[in-house]
Amino acid sequence: MCFFRKKNRTPKYNNFPDSWKDLLKTHLPFYRSLNSEDKESFETRILQFLNTTKITGIKTIVEDGDRVLIGASAIVPIFAFPNWEYHNLQEVLLYPKHFDENYKIGSKSKAILGMVGYGYMEGKMILSKYSLWHGFKNQTDKQNTAIHEFVHLLDKSDGDIDGVLGTIREKELTLPWINLMDAKIQEIREAKSDIRNYGGTSREEFLAVTSEYFFERPKLLEKKHPVLYEYMELMFGQKLADRNLAKKAKVTQHWDPCPCESGKKFRSCCNRI
Repeated sequence: MCFFRKKNRTPKYNNFPDSWKDLLKTHLPFYRSLNSEDKESFETRILQFLNTTKITGIKTIVEDGDRVLIGASAIVPIFAFPNWEYHNLQEVLLYPKHFDENYKIGSKSKAILGMVGYGYMEGKMILSKYSLWHGFKNQTDKQNTAIHEFVHLLDKSDGDIDGVLGTIREKELTLPWINLMDAKIQEIREAKSDIRNYGGTSREEFLAVTSEYFFERPKLLEKKHPVLYEYMELMFGQKLADRNLAKKAKVTQHWDPCPCESGKKFRSCCNRI
């Protein structure tokens, strides 16, 4: 496997604070579904990522929550492979919101939410802070921009972004996978699929978009696209449909609108019963 190699830098983060764990419990069903030993491993690998990858804010302040979610996005796709690290990433640039192909923030001409760099931007990834948090706050829309971009990095690790990961090449399933991708892309283009339209633009985008689906709604993917789900399992080495990735139930606070839809605050309505 040529995707990853170790990077040696002076550690900046040596422990995983409880506040970071609480953040993951709140926003990442993947983390909540892990047993205690795997949670500890997940935390250790986030620290390892943060100690080897620079995160820089561009016209925004990088806060601990940003770092934790970026680190989590990096580890989720490679969690089944304990010795893997991203060798093709040195820095993540965090923008406050969307940008265009010229990296202009808030451009009205085009709204890019994430990008893997090329040319003089090689070794860098750009993420929108807004889309980073949205990907973890909405756990049912089958979208997560940060995971999408890290899957692109995995795809790029063998030299080409072509929608075929090294795990598929090793299992000699490249041709069947390409045939499946092409068939599914055609379904998207014919509006016969629940996979996001952007996945129909190319094989590499199909892989990234479907990976978002796999990590956010694995049981739904297995139900609607069973063969595709099996390939995702093979690629990432994770049987996610067998795990409880249900969205955490929202606790109604006193000041929230009452769930009974009376129009009153919860404290003045059903909370008094």
